[in-house]
Amino acid sequence: MRLSSFWRAESDARNVLFFLPAAILLGLVVVYPILRTTILSLFHLKLATQFQAEFAGPENFVRLLFDSRFHNSLKVTGLFTAVSVALEFGIGLLLALAANALVHGKGLVRTVLLVPWTLPTAIIAVLWTWIFNDQYGVLNALLMKTGITTEAIPWLAGPHTAMAAIIMADVWKTVPFVFPVLLAGLQNVPRELHEAIEMDGGGAWAKFKYVTWPHLLPFVFISIIFRIIQAFAIFDLVYVMTGGGPGGGTETVSLYSYQTYMRYLDFGYGSTLVVATVLILALTAFVLHTFLHRRYERQF
Repeated sequence: MRLSSFWRAESDARNVLFFLPAAILLGLVVVYPILRTTILSLFHLKLATQFQAEFAGPENFVRLLFDSRFHNSLKVTGLFTAVSVALEFGIGLLLALAANALVHGKGLVRTVLLVPWTLPTAIIAVLWTWIFNDQYGVLNALLMKTGITTEAIPWLAGPHTAMAAIIMADVWKTVPFVFPVLLAGLQNVPRELHEAIEMDGGGAWAKFKYVTWPHLLPFVFISIIFRIIQAFAIFDLVYVMTGGGPGGGTETVSLYSYQTYMRYLDFGYGSTLVVATVLILALTAFVLHTFLHRRYERQF
């Protein structure tokens, strides 16, 4: 008994030592920045001629409640997230259904559609900035040649058209992320259930409603949660295409946080913006998971 206990303890010690480097790396990369940012959010910390640190407690979060610029950036981010994720999910689902119906060439279709996702976002932002250029952009050239419009549209000069432009660019970039996730879910749907629906006289809609959609729900949840997090934290696409303009019409929370950090050197309030963003995303994920779990409890 003593010998077996000794070997068991030695085995546990080896397991701990085996995972220790990964735990240290995870702590340095993930845990430390989280703790550091949370602590900074409780201080007034600005860089003038030298660092001036003063404990603020909840004052930065109270300031957040009355910050009109934060309210505007939150509204912009929410609108961008809602519209872009809805479009990406709808287009991605249609593409996944079409690709799943193919008998040959599924691998080629997946490869071609994944190309935009593999490109750096900053490069895509530059590409779409040229497409939406009011003087030399290909979009205005096509619209005027087809007679849809008689004059060039300054896409990036107005808040509404600029928002539409960055949403179009983001949809083009990230539909290839939603598409393979949903396609993987479709390929896991048992064919026997579809055949049973057909034998009962059900059509394509009945197969989708009673078989495909329930089996697809876990993949839908994964794709939507990931895309909400990514869309809510959008930075590089907006920074390159519009810089948050015109007039703050496309300034997201991430861009506002960056400006607070790097332009105004207010590290305390910038950290507060980051903490607030994480809390909003966590609350959104919790609400979405709760809603789907209650409505489709059997599939989760």
